[in-house]
Amino acid sequence: MKLIGKIGMSLIVVTLLVLLIRIVFNTTALKNKSLVTEMYNEEIKDNKEIENKDKNSNGDTDHINSGFNSDDRNTDFTPIFKREDLSQEIINKINGVSWREEAPIGLEDLSYLTVTYWDFDGQQQKGELIVHRKIAEEVVDIFEELYEERFPIAKVRLIDEYDADDNRSMEDNNTYGFCFRVIEGTQNISKHGYGVAIDINPIQNPYIRGDIVLPLAGKDYVNREDVGKGMIIKGDPCYNAFISRGWTWGGEWKTIKDYHHFQKQVDLN
Repeated sequence: MKLIGKIGMSLIVVTLLVLLIRIVFNTTALKNKSLVTEMYNEEIKDNKEIENKDKNSNGDTDHINSGFNSDDRNTDFTPIFKREDLSQEIINKINGVSWREEAPIGLEDLSYLTVTYWDFDGQQQKGELIVHRKIAEEVVDIFEELYEERFPIAKVRLIDEYDADDNRSMEDNNTYGFCFRVIEGTQNISKHGYGVAIDINPIQNPYIRGDIVLPLAGKDYVNREDVGKGMIIKGDPCYNAFISRGWTWGGEWKTIKDYHHFQKQVDLN
């Protein structure tokens, strides 16, 4: 009987151990299943987040590229070509600089022009210049024609930005009109002093007298057969715009060459 009792107890113990092992196994399996499910769900979540980021990223990129590739700046840019009397602000700016009391014309004889032009990078820019009122409308038309022909101009600023120093203006490749000054190497008043002359791209179109080349950077453009951007050549759009309206070009003078200079004979009385 004792033997039977021992065997019975052993069976009970074994049975309990088996049950305990099954409980532990099932619990572990459930945990692993939950962990796997959780990992799977996290992976799906991450993939969705990545997908959403990609979508957003593509949207941003398209927007950026659209803004970069489109010519919105130029599309919204309205070309300006107009003349007006000198404002008090402009009078204050030029009085004692490009215009002085001893000038052969008065402030009332001058007009302020706003023009649009294409720069050397192919971008539209707004420029300003002052000329005699009698040729103001004509000069506006000339610059509008240059704009339509896309003739490149480095910059168009009042020479007062350079303290009315023609050399500084030339060195900066500036295009301008009126400035009360004398002709280089003489005591004669320049046509600029009457507001009936315009200089365009002086570096690409230098002043040449013997061995003198102004500005110095213009030495690279002494050879007029090697035509580059911004150079003025007989028969080109810039030449035609001025000559067709009765202007004279310094590039056709005999003793000296002033390739950047155009002037017009006008009755100022």
